[in-house]
Amino acid sequence: MVVSVTTAHPRRPLAEPQQQGLRVGFVLAKDFTMSALALFIDTLRLAGDEGDRSRKVDCDWEILSATGRLIRSSTGIEVAPTAGLGDPRRFSHIAVVGGLLREAEQLDAASRDFLFKANAAQVPLIGICTGAFILAECGLLQGRRACVSWFHYHDFRERFPEIGVMADRLFFVDGSRITCAGGAGAADVAAFLVERHLGRAAKQKAMQVLQIERARGPSDPQPRNPFEARVTDKRVRRALLLMEQNLGRPKKIRTIASQCGITPRGLERLFLAELGKQPSHAYMDLRMEAARQSVAFSMEKFTEVGLSIGFLPSSFSKRFKEAFGMSPTQYRSMHQRGE
Repeated sequence: MVVSVTTAHPRRPLAEPQQQGLRVGFVLAKDFTMSALALFIDTLRLAGDEGDRSRKVDCDWEILSATGRLIRSSTGIEVAPTAGLGDPRRFSHIAVVGGLLREAEQLDAASRDFLFKANAAQVPLIGICTGAFILAECGLLQGRRACVSWFHYHDFRERFPEIGVMADRLFFVDGSRITCAGGAGAADVAAFLVERHLGRAAKQKAMQVLQIERARGPSDPQPRNPFEARVTDKRVRRALLLMEQNLGRPKKIRTIASQCGITPRGLERLFLAELGKQPSHAYMDLRMEAARQSVAFSMEKFTEVGLSIGFLPSSFSKRFKEAFGMSPTQYRSMHQRGE
């Protein structure tokens, strides 16, 4: 199926809104995420005109390509570019929409050169979904921090250990760079830009037409909850994300509390109210669940499993047996037998 989108170095802050409104050029990676692209563009479409007329009055957008060939998404649906790369200065922002992580390069050489030109021209760059990986590979996140999905947090750390990365929020604004976890968060980034350029009313109108109750900001946590219980407090959700991202080298609870903007005692009260357990107990549960998954679904050595969640080999087996009632060897054997 083909979808055609019809069209009529020092760190610096995001440029102030320009007279021409909000104009975004989209560079799509191979196997890009369709939902992120669609939500971003639809937010612009609905904010940029009256009603649902979809004219490019206050917002404009183009799907860019050096070749004009169809671009395949991760769904298999292909999108037709609407413009060549050209001069990046004609846009207020350039958004790179990533997708499936592959060993091969996600962008062709011409598209990468276009990003370099955009950077030289001081056009703000946005990394959507795994678009942050692409910006990092191009050296366009040097000296900056990046936001990625909790799902790809460790992938990013392994590939780019020199770049600070976070997965405890939806998106992050670092000067003229915006990086976003992806998914529905793409609509939130678009709404953030709409409000800056066109005002709050335009943002609210777009969100309401899209049936989105409210636009979330860069400080909102990603909707990841490793426990079955419903967690409503943002600080508890952020604390759990921080715990998950630091299983091998556990952070102190007071450090996590500080990063969540609350005292250790306050965080304890919230955890007891939301999960019925102390933060330290919840942290241990996360570590042991990660160990259980590795023991059950991989052939990784038990010493390595223990180290991956912050336990010395001498204490891991004992901790595992206390948590699950059997040794790692017994548990793996039971799982392999399908019991």
